[in-house]
Amino acid sequence: MLDRLLGFISSLQIEPRAIIDVGLTALLIYGLFSLIRGTRAVRLVIGVTVLYGIYLAAQFFGLDLLSQILQTGAVVGLLALVVVFQPELRRALERIGRIGSLSWLLTPTATGVVERVADEVAQAAAHLSARRQGALIVFERETGLEDAAEGGVMLHADLSAELLETIFMPRSALHDGAVILRGEHVLAAGAVLELSEAAVQAERFGTRHRAALSITEGTDAVAVVVSEETGIISLVERARFVRGLDEERLRLALIELLGPGSGHGRGPFFLPAPAGLARPRRLGWPRRRPSVRPARPSGDDGPGQPAAAAPGAERQ
Repeated sequence: MLDRLLGFISSLQIEPRAIIDVGLTALLIYGLFSLIRGTRAVRLVIGVTVLYGIYLAAQFFGLDLLSQILQTGAVVGLLALVVVFQPELRRALERIGRIGSLSWLLTPTATGVVERVADEVAQAAAHLSARRQGALIVFERETGLEDAAEGGVMLHADLSAELLETIFMPRSALHDGAVILRGEHVLAAGAVLELSEAAVQAERFGTRHRAALSITEGTDAVAVVVSEETGIISLVERARFVRGLDEERLRLALIELLGPGSGHGRGPFFLPAPAGLARPRRLGWPRRRPSVRPARPSGDDGPGQPAAAAPGAERQ
């Protein structure tokens, strides 16, 4: 028996092309699951897998009617999925497009401009935090945010800490929306952003934090959030939160994320955790089931700060 098994193994001829084929297929599957992780598309994949298993069983047992129904439903369902999951498909295609983009090499941002922008934003965020005034500031990078900006008031104004503080004054007409920055200019204020549908607890994250999560999940933007309830300053990038920043740490993190040539071969915006900060965690797939608390009807931060959180990092 053992001799037959060894003979069968020795008779197998594995070509390098087959190994490459299997490896690329595995990478493709892993990439697809990485794109849909933490979204409602995960349940879709599970449902499609179950239906495909039923279809294979129907084919095996010769259930022609059931097989025909499933085949017809698959065609109609494919069209319906494109409509229902249009936001997820758009975000996935944008991420794929950013992987091979080289525009960051052709139009690098000057270091002096980045430092000035970081100084102004960090100063404004620190002042707003001290006064417990909420704010959401979004940095446009490689992916254009013109569509999001058009939902607010177009300003095209020079960036300054005083302008940001004025916009986010409680009685300002623009303080409820997001400020979108393009380079060293304020592109728009009062912009209304989509809220994330990722698998996070809505009672822990209010409107501003969920909007920051959404814009950084679908684009390569960076967002700064100041909590109106606690005054905590958060930095959001690639749907990851780093909380509890002061003015200096925020300034250094922004310079690291926005500066030219800081991506180590992957572009200046595909970075690991900013230098000097605790490694941020991607939201979604919580490790344990949190206690049930009523969701906040409004505001920008959950009721209280999570206990035992890693320094500077958002708990899952």
